[in-house]
Amino acid sequence: MNNIKTKPIAYLTGEYPRATDTFIQREVAALRALGLPVLTCSVRRTGPEHLVCEEQKSEAAATFYVLSAARPLRLLLSHLSSFLIHPTRYLSALWLAIKTSPGGIRSFLFQLFYFAEAGVLSTYMRKNEVRHLHNHIAKSSCTVAMLASEMSGIPYSFTLHGPDIFFEPEHWRLDEKIARARFVVCISHFCRSQAMVFSHPRYWHKLHIVHCGVYLDRYANTENPMGHNLLFVGRLAPVKGLPILLRALGALVDSFPNIHLSIIGDGPSRVALERQVQSAKLEKHVSFAGYKSQNEVAKALVKADLFVLPSFAEGVPVVLMEAMAASRPVVASRIAGIPELVTHGSSGLLVPPGDPDALTCAIAKVIGNPSRATAMGISGRAQVETAFNLKTEAKRLKTLLDEAGQ
Repeated sequence: MNNIKTKPIAYLTGEYPRATDTFIQREVAALRALGLPVLTCSVRRTGPEHLVCEEQKSEAAATFYVLSAARPLRLLLSHLSSFLIHPTRYLSALWLAIKTSPGGIRSFLFQLFYFAEAGVLSTYMRKNEVRHLHNHIAKSSCTVAMLASEMSGIPYSFTLHGPDIFFEPEHWRLDEKIARARFVVCISHFCRSQAMVFSHPRYWHKLHIVHCGVYLDRYANTENPMGHNLLFVGRLAPVKGLPILLRALGALVDSFPNIHLSIIGDGPSRVALERQVQSAKLEKHVSFAGYKSQNEVAKALVKADLFVLPSFAEGVPVVLMEAMAASRPVVASRIAGIPELVTHGSSGLLVPPGDPDALTCAIAKVIGNPSRATAMGISGRAQVETAFNLKTEAKRLKTLLDEAGQ
């Protein structure tokens, strides 16, 4: 392969594909549709609960899994070949792993694990003539990407989402990752501002805003919201604020006796949430559906009258884009990048996070006024068409990847 642009890009995440990160899968598909060869790599295999459709099973079968490949002999040969090919780079990557350790024996051992994984990934990329490495989620898998880049000489970039990495940027050495990356994709202005806080101004030119996006035709919907069916889609974890939504639901039952909340997703909080539902006697008003495929989520959005996301911390939730693309009104927390997606009073209502009274009031305002709900849905669809169209955003990302891999 003599033409550099015919050589592939490697895409790395901690786990791929996941039912909770379908936006990465869609982004890969969009880049491939633009003619960019993409090899998907993942540190770990996902559990079978994440492979909810044939598309994800196919992606899993074609993905290179670092830990699965890191058997003792292969691990040893990978590191030996990397050392023999370029000993200076190899030792530089080892020193980088040591100097970016956040401190403590446990963290130091993890850095050595990341270094070991980087050796396996470097060999894979070299054998497949990868010209550029891109990482999603800037935590441990990005550490592996940074070390593999140093070891192999293959440039890397990453997509910065947040919010959790902004809670401990020093631990994950966000400053070093930004300094060494060819470019950094920030999913929102808020995200970029946080990256600017934790990096030197000389690197701010590397920070580019490229939104996550959705395929608009998948969520085409002409039905108007007329009932009291609420929908939540996401991981069942404390950060999503679902106990607040259940409290709001309990306060709405008397005024809206037919109100129903469908919860799509799973996670560590499920048992506690089911107990809360039972304790509040809301069993007839709440259903837990578990993980669903992208097509099943799209069908659920058609049936919903309002999408609710009461999170305590977010980036710019793709599931909100999906709801708006389906012309559903939304109620969400006023945090991080969400106001860049949802215009309060136009495409939805924004409420203070953790405030059940405000959430109750906002939900009542939407489902109690069908004409307003319809107008919000139309406005939301237009917003997504303008700024969160996956095809448009993928072209921007492809341009950055092409320039970085030259």
